[in-house]
Amino acid sequence: MSDKHVEVAEKDVFLQLQSSWQKNQKLITGILAAIVIIVGGWYGYNEYIKKPNEEKAADLIYRAQQYFAVDSSHKVLDGDGINKGVLYVIKNYSGTKSANLAHFYAGVSYLKLGDFNKAVEQLKDFSTDAKQIQMVAYGALGDAYAELNKKEEAIDNYKKAGSTFEKDQFSSAEYLFRAALLSETLGKTKEALELYKEIKSKYPNTDKGFQADKYIYRLSVEKNDLSVK
Repeated sequence: MSDKHVEVAEKDVFLQLQSSWQKNQKLITGILAAIVIIVGGWYGYNEYIKKPNEEKAADLIYRAQQYFAVDSSHKVLDGDGINKGVLYVIKNYSGTKSANLAHFYAGVSYLKLGDFNKAVEQLKDFSTDAKQIQMVAYGALGDAYAELNKKEEAIDNYKKAGSTFEKDQFSSAEYLFRAALLSETLGKTKEALELYKEIKSKYPNTDKGFQADKYIYRLSVEKNDLSVK
């Protein structure tokens, strides 16, 4: 190809690119502007709204945590007249880490006060990557459902609690044991038997691990008696 032809081809490519830019420059400019606005908005939200809210919520929940440690449930929920309680944090600082944690404190406090419906409501809104705390939350949710005679839901949460943080063998065995007992009351002897066997296998050195044998034996005998009939 001659130099002249090469030059013409290059001009054609340039003209095509120029034409494409002219056709799409409004769209491209709009996209770039949108990116700038989104990034700027995200930065502004984090710096001027989210970060200050996190700090304020953390300050507010600090006193409630102290009351939680000494089982002063009413003050945990509503404050002491000077300091705000966790319900205030949940209402006014939704979306913050402290508000999430406030759901846990509120749920356990309601459970202790015997308000099981509110306990369920709060604990269902809580989640965390801290497995030790999540285990306790599932267990508390199981307790609340059990008190409401919602046994299926209680069993599900006890089983979650028993498998969330297995390093805590005593707590894990305890929650699985509660699930097994409730399963028996629903006539689910097979499921109960499997849970007792799991306790015996995984946590043999715990209190519930030592007790599991007699439950396994009893259910196995009952099964054999039924099969004979």
